[in-house]
Order: sequence, then structure tokens, then C-alpha cells
Amino acid sequence: MGIRTRSFANNILSGGVFDATDLDGALPSSNIDNTSVTNITAVPALTSTTTVASDPPAPDAGQIWYNTTDRVLRGYILSAASWATGGNMNTARSAIAGAGTQTAGLATGGETPVAGTNATEEYDGAAWTTGGNLAVSRYALAGAGTQTAGLAFTGYISTPPANSNSTEEYDGAAWTGGGNVATARRFLAGCGTQTAGLAFGGFDTANSNSTEEYDGAAWTGGGNMATARVYVVGAGIQTSALVFGGYTTTAVASTEEYNGTSWTAGGNLNTARYALGGAGTSETSGLAFGGNIPPVTGATELYDGTSWTSSPVSMGTGRNEGGSLGTQAAALFFGGFAPTRTTATEEWTNAALVTTTLGAS
Repeated sequence: MGIRTRSFANNILSGGVFDATDLDGALPSSNIDNTSVTNITAVPALTSTTTVASDPPAPDAGQIWYNTTDRVLRGYILSAASWATGGNMNTARSAIAGAGTQTAGLATGGETPVAGTNATEEYDGAAWTTGGNLAVSRYALAGAGTQTAGLAFTGYISTPPANSNSTEEYDGAAWTGGGNVATARRFLAGCGTQTAGLAFGGFDTANSNSTEEYDGAAWTGGGNMATARVYVVGAGIQTSALVFGGYTTTAVASTEEYNGTSWTAGGNLNTARYALGGAGTSETSGLAFGGNIPPVTGATELYDGTSWTSSPVSMGTGRNEGGSLGTQAAALFFGGFAPTRTTATEEWTNAALVTTTLGAS
């Protein structure tokens, strides 16, 4: 097995305290069984450089060190992906528009048990607070942008019942009118920013494959999707977007990618579903979660620009028609049906390399 020049046992003090001030050793690479430890060919020697007064600013994956200031052993390791409970919304609703990030989110509109609402709520990473109301109460609308520069567009008006073509812009406090969408519709997808937005799919008089692009003042026609669908979700920006899932006459698994001009076929979801949640920053970085198969599901999948990979981690509560926002690394799903309208929020955190404390003295 080779030679170990120093035993860790020599560094265990009374009370379980770990003394790393004089570690000095080497483990030959020949001791590593590469058939069981993927891509590992050598282990760096333990030296006095593993004892530091402050954590290294850019550690290597798997690196371990002893912080003499905090008197703790730390490592840079891969954390597990997870869904965690967030703060409840103030108003239970479904068919909500979402925008922003996990720590600065925006939820607006939606359907309550009574009718469509104009209520807006803002999320700070822990709790929802009331924001400015939409001018037009509606549900099944789409959103884009950020908490302080948001977009809400289209949707369904309860009284008198009709699809909306209205666009409103949010400045972090109040909504003001923007340019009207050319095709009034509901249960569509949206993504992008307040000055470079994208609207696609949905239902007008039938399932739609129409795409429209917003420049901060007016909507113009973009390339049509290959598959007309409703109860759909999207992610990304105006020049690099995704549409996935949805409903035609049944739940849809197909994905399409937008380059700012046209849509092309991408990899299929592993689980066909509609009224799902979605997040992501581009056509190569998407996240799908929740939705209706039927039944409702909490399944989560990640997209890399070619194919979807099922996460071993599902949402705590399967549901559909909720609001969603964020990135593949950090997303939110809020409201929706589970199986009745809910105020629940869940926070997604993807697996990532993080500095963590392994033990303290």
C-alpha cells in the first residue's frame, strides 16, 4: 500500500480537537484505485500549506484545510441539489406571472377562488411582501424581467370574459402601461427583460405557435414555434430562449430553442407535462419542475442544450399552474394547485461546489 509518512492519529488532541499545524505527508498515486475513483490519478501531499489563517479565495474541488482563526476544518465539496420550503405568499392563487430571481422575485396577477386578481407580491429570499397592483386584473398571463424592471402581459380577464393584449411595466413600486401584444391570448410563456421580452405559445381562438418580441415600447412578430401549444413554459432571453412542455391534445414532452429569429427542435423532456414551472438563462441552461402529467408531479429536470436529465430530487409537493422564476442554479415555484390553490413557495438549489465546515475544535 505504500508509505504514509505521518499518522493523523498524532494530531488528535484531547476532547477530539484536530491539530493541523504540523501535518506533513505523502500518499503515492499508485495507491489510488482508478477503477473505483473516477478520473483520480494522484492525491497531493499534505503539507503545512493546508493550515491557513483564512479560507482560500479559490479552492480546488475536494481541497481540505484547517482555518486556525476559526479553529475549524473546512473543505470545498459538492453539495446536494435540493428543494426547500420558502415563505408563503399572502394570497393563494394559480396561473401567476413570475419574474426576477430567487432572492428578488416578483409574482403578479393570477386566479383566486373568486376571480382574476391584480395583486403583486415581492420576494426577498425569505418572505413575500405586497407590491403595486396591476391596472388590469387577470390570470394565465406571462412575465419577464426583474423585480425592479418587470413585464406582465396578456392573460385572461374574468369580467367580461376575454383574452387580454395588455402589457404593463413595473419599476419596483408601480405598474404603467406598455405596448399592446398583437395577439391577445392566455396560458402562454414569457421570458427576457423589460426592454427585450419574448412571448410565445398560449391560446387565442386555438392553440398558438406565435412568437412576439418586445423592445420596451412595442411588440413585433418573431419566428413561429413548430408546435402550437398551451399551458406552456419558457426560459432564457430574447436571443437565446427555450420553450418546453405544454398541451396540444395531450401533455407535450418536446423542447424548442430560439436564437432570436427562429425555433429549432431540442431534446425531449423525460416526463411530458403541462402547466409546469420553468427557469433558466439561455437555450443551453434550463430547468423544468412540477406540472400535470396527469396526475400532478414534483419531478425536476435540467437541460444542457442537448438533453434533459432527471434530478433525483423532486419538489416537496407536486403541483401545477404555479408561478416560477430564476435560473438553473436557483429557482422558485409559488402558488398553483396542490390540489387546491395554495400560498406555498418552494426554493430550488442546484448541486454546486461550496465551502463547508467539516469539524470544529
